[in-house]
Amino acid sequence: MRIRRYTDNDVSEMNEIWNEVVVEGVAFPQEETLDEVSGREFFSGQSYCGVAETDDGRLVGLYILHPNNVGRCGHICNASYAVSSSCRGQHIGELLVKDCLSKAAELGFRVLQFNAVVESNVHARHLYERLGFIQLGTIPGGFRMKDGHYENICPYYHEL
Repeated sequence: MRIRRYTDNDVSEMNEIWNEVVVEGVAFPQEETLDEVSGREFFSGQSYCGVAETDDGRLVGLYILHPNNVGRCGHICNASYAVSSSCRGQHIGELLVKDCLSKAAELGFRVLQFNAVVESNVHARHLYERLGFIQLGTIPGGFRMKDGHYENICPYYHEL
């Protein structure tokens, strides 16, 4: 398994992985899936995209990295991670987050902030806390789940 920068040839597989999380409706704020055109535009618009590639060349995960804000807050970045459901539980997310932390620092960001980690996403929260992220608090009812009910979100940050 290796984490590397994405290429245009990866976009179809990246769309599949990304869209799987969007359709699940329990983690990403997006409600619309990506197609070939919107996926190319979306991923090319990031500061960096990393992909997790197996030894046989199959993509099993990805992350996007971009500024969280502009101007005086432009040194804070944000990221999102997606792992194929067929490969979850294999520590791919950990590899993606670690690579993202390194890449964010390399790009000159000073803080990585997550705005909307769903409180019930205990596996992600445990990973973030184990890697040194600090929870900033809880926003009651900040995330509308696919079934329409609202769950709390937990913002996190990590100094780089």
